[in-house]
Amino acid sequence: MEKNYILALDQGTTSCRAILFDHKGRVAIKAQREFTQFFPKSGWVEHDAEEIWRVQREVMKEAVAGFASEEIAAIGITNQRETAVVWERATGKPIAPAIVWQCRRTTDICTRLRKEGWEDKVREKTGLVIDPYFSATKLMWLLDAIPGLRGRAETGEVLFGTMDTWLIWNLTGGRVHATDVSNASRTMLFNIREMAWDEELCREWGIPQAMLPDVRPSGAFFGETTELGGDPIPVAGAAGDQQAALFGHACLDKSHVKNTYGTGCFMLMNTGNEQVSSRNGLLTTIAWQLQGEKPQYALEGSVFTAGAVIQWLRDGLGLISRAEETEAAAMSAADTGGVYFVPAFNGLGTPYWNPEARGMISGLTRGTRREHIIRAALEAVAYQTADVIRVMEAESGTRVSELRVDGGMVRNRFLMQFQADLLNVAVTVPEESETTSLGAAYLAGLTVGFWQSEDEICRLRKEAGRFVPDMEDTRREALYQGWKRAIGYQTD
Repeated sequence: MEKNYILALDQGTTSCRAILFDHKGRVAIKAQREFTQFFPKSGWVEHDAEEIWRVQREVMKEAVAGFASEEIAAIGITNQRETAVVWERATGKPIAPAIVWQCRRTTDICTRLRKEGWEDKVREKTGLVIDPYFSATKLMWLLDAIPGLRGRAETGEVLFGTMDTWLIWNLTGGRVHATDVSNASRTMLFNIREMAWDEELCREWGIPQAMLPDVRPSGAFFGETTELGGDPIPVAGAAGDQQAALFGHACLDKSHVKNTYGTGCFMLMNTGNEQVSSRNGLLTTIAWQLQGEKPQYALEGSVFTAGAVIQWLRDGLGLISRAEETEAAAMSAADTGGVYFVPAFNGLGTPYWNPEARGMISGLTRGTRREHIIRAALEAVAYQTADVIRVMEAESGTRVSELRVDGGMVRNRFLMQFQADLLNVAVTVPEESETTSLGAAYLAGLTVGFWQSEDEICRLRKEAGRFVPDMEDTRREALYQGWKRAIGYQTD
């Protein structure tokens, strides 16, 4: 039977999805289901790994129910990054809840590592900063918290993995314990220069390498699954969600940039085969690696508050009843009337990294109206994006020629146009919105020959919208300088 589809499994922070893509990179069908979030203590976030596998398996079967498994050429996986799972090799049972990337329980461990002088070495080896966000300190916490666990880990009796590893293990019936280079690069244990688990970090931090997964290219053969019945289907691709989105946008060349507008913003710039070190708050990470090729690297920046500011306008201030109202409200005002909104509800991310900063609205007068505040909130998302882009350009030495975007906020035409005006580059929205899942599908499809080349993938990309800059340079610079003055109150 002809191989007509690639199945992408998208294991996210709040839900599991399964999507079938055809040869043109279009969605044939998709299924999605949420799973339980656990918050046992303040700042703690946990998932039930067994529930995640059960839900992922259910949506996978739901998505392919009307298709023959023989039509599926391969499976690609993309996943919430950094979330840590430890399970027994013999039984496949988790020994504790999964510690989610959002969890802050290891703040004290991170403080200790910084005091011990690990900051520069971690950045040099892994491209990351010491933060509870990443997997290493989650694993350190588990090894300390559970009696006897470190001894069992030293013998390989218990295994560690991020969510891609957990899914691969279950899909292959416990035959394969592996991850890809993009997910490995988010653990704070993987040396992105040597492309291997770092012996010094593992030794000094008490992490037995026997429990760590095999690391493979993002486009590679990870094993086969018979979960869908019929002939075994190869699992042939895996990548962390943001790296998969970069690939799904066909940001395959150096200086290509994508931005995902969600609760916050995640921006990645492809830096090609070059590792660009940052001293201004960007992360250096592995973007992906195809079988037999050198790894591609990326710079990554994070904006903590994007879509969350719109939720606050609705739920906190009651200025809107639906997010969709913000577009018309912003367009009804010629400008913000001098109002600037710094939405530092949870501190400021790249390039400021100020966890103590808090939100602020400045420039209020008796003439300030609802529309001015709404417009200022949307503009703040664009300003924060511009902050990150400017640092990326400075540290990479390359000029961004286009910003490729996805996420819920890209439906807001005012925001997309203002973003293009502020950056003075085109902002493009893809026809296929499922860019993260599509990236995982592309990686798997290239591995098995479903698609023949990266050039073919570039040709498949179609635009649903293009926003071209239309603002005078003097106005652009005046607006941005106003933003820098407003944010200066929080960063001085």
